[in-house]
Amino acid sequence: EVRWFYQGGASMLFPDAWERYLAPIPTEERGDLLNAYHRRLTGSDEAAKAAAATAWSQWEGDTISIRGPEGRPAKFGEVDFAIAFARIECHYFVNKGFFPEDGWILKNAHVLADIPGWIVQGRYDVVTPMETAWALKAAWPKANFEVVWDAGHASTEPGIIDGLVRASEAALRL
Repeated sequence: EVRWFYQGGASMLFPDAWERYLAPIPTEERGDLLNAYHRRLTGSDEAAKAAAATAWSQWEGDTISIRGPEGRPAKFGEVDFAIAFARIECHYFVNKGFFPEDGWILKNAHVLADIPGWIVQGRYDVVTPMETAWALKAAWPKANFEVVWDAGHASTEPGIIDGLVRASEAALRL
């Protein structure tokens, strides 16, 4: 998912937003965007940090909603929010989520086998494509899996809100 979203795949769906995401990174560093961003977000050049953080944050904000860039929440363009948001995300991604290996959650999903759970997934989520949620559902038989047909990644989209509220209410009934 990190490669798909931050290195190229999602760019095919949002070339306008992708162009803005690439802007602070020189062409010769674009083969490894995650590390190029990490250097800027953790470096001492405050202007480069702000530019990188804003581009990173706006990329995410432009792609989280089914409405695309027009649906970007204003906070994703605010420098203070962008710096905090981009630095936290990039730090985790550079460190592979602090998991011991790729696929660790799926490999250990058997631990969840008897625990009920809920997965609410936007059909048009390009940040975390449905394939991963689908694989988790397959490995977690007691999870309820709901696809919201008219949603992306944003928890603020009406169908996602509805699914999360219903999941919370179901969990309360246990």
